[in-house]
Amino acid sequence: MTPGPDPAGSVYDHTMITIDGKELSLGSYRGKVLLVVNVASRCGYTPQYEGLEALWRKYREEGLVVLGFPANDFGAQEPGTDDEIRKFCSSTYGVTFPMFSKIAVTGRDQHPLYRTLTSPDTNPAFPGDVRWNFTKYLIGRDGTILGKFASKVDPLSAELESAVADALSR
Repeated sequence: MTPGPDPAGSVYDHTMITIDGKELSLGSYRGKVLLVVNVASRCGYTPQYEGLEALWRKYREEGLVVLGFPANDFGAQEPGTDDEIRKFCSSTYGVTFPMFSKIAVTGRDQHPLYRTLTSPDTNPAFPGDVRWNFTKYLIGRDGTILGKFASKVDPLSAELESAVADALSR
């Protein structure tokens, strides 16, 4: 399937810094299904890294890309440096999906990517603030935001896996 034009204010408009310090345009993921997740290393939901990695491994050949964005916005549960976060994710959970430099996902310093994800102008179907770590946004191959999943929704839950499979089939 050939992706159509980007919706206004698309996630593809953002260039991010990887956890290794390199610039990466999210536009390089056009035509893929994205699962954008704000992550934290010291949260009750931190074990979801395991499910995110399993989901990534199961569906990456079909076009899924899990993108992890460390954030220290909730309960100071991501206090580490990018290098500490990278090492923790790799050694504790075997994370191989793309991870990015720590950003703010809410508040005055909210990163523009998360403004795109939370604004009713660019996300009319699922607007609203990120409420906690491990909130998940499902982005279709054309850049449309297809779903928002709360922290408590496990990456391998029937709800999320079904939504991912549906997005991949489009």
